Amino acid sequence: MTRTAIVTGASSGIGRAVAEGLLDNGWRVGLIARRREALAEIARGRAAMVLPCDVTEPTAVAAAFGEFAAAEGRLDLLFNNAGIFTPAAPIDEVTVENWMLSLSVNLTGMFLCARAAFGIMRHQTPRGGRIINNGSISADRPRAGSVTYTAAKHGVTGLTKSLVLDGRPFDIAAGQIDIGNAETEMVGHLKEKARAAGVEPEPTMDVAHVAEAVVAMAELPLSANVLWQTIMATKAPLIGRG
Repeated sequence: MTRTAIVTGASSGIGRAVAEGLLDNGWRVGLIARRREALAEIARGRAAMVLPCDVTEPTAVAAAFGEFAAAEGRLDLLFNNAGIFTPAAPIDEVTVENWMLSLSVNLTGMFLCARAAFGIMRHQTPRGGRIINNGSISADRPRAGSVTYTAAKHGVTGLTKSLVLDGRPFDIAAGQIDIGNAETEMVGHLKEKARAAGVEPEPTMDVAHVAEAVVAMAELPLSANVLWQTIMATKAPLIGRG
């Protein structure tokens, strides 16, 4: 049976790397992000479906997942990845708009996509599937000045735990990958800002290693599950952060 997956935030960074990793391993992949052109570039000549979608819009999410399920007949995997950073600041300098934006994308967007995937997986035949949430090491240990991102990612951890419990009766496995500083365009910008401020950036790792880790989680049988995985640059200062 052909394995099918949806990857959110698939137009760049971790999402793109994971989508390409799945495609290279024979999966058929639905690509969700807002930028149609970037998704079309990834999909060209491959077993991929372009699904332009804002993950914060409930109707758009439902339509994208429904279109993929109708075309492919089932959904075996969701890599729930779409996310953003808002500007770092002490809490009293954080705008309410940035707080709402972070929660909307980083938590509500993940809820909406998990909800859509769960509904498909629960009712398809054979029943079941797998949902992997992209947490972040900030889901456990925050950086200073990151209240919007940290609060949202702690919420993702709660979402993952709930999916684990709710999925058991329906053969839906759920897990979370917490990533520490994969080298992506977004992290590259953060490193440039750090250097401009006279701060030495934290070590990074090749984003390909994240893709390999997610593919390994995805290809387990549903009788086995990686509940939690932390993958990070070896010298990243996770231990010692608190």
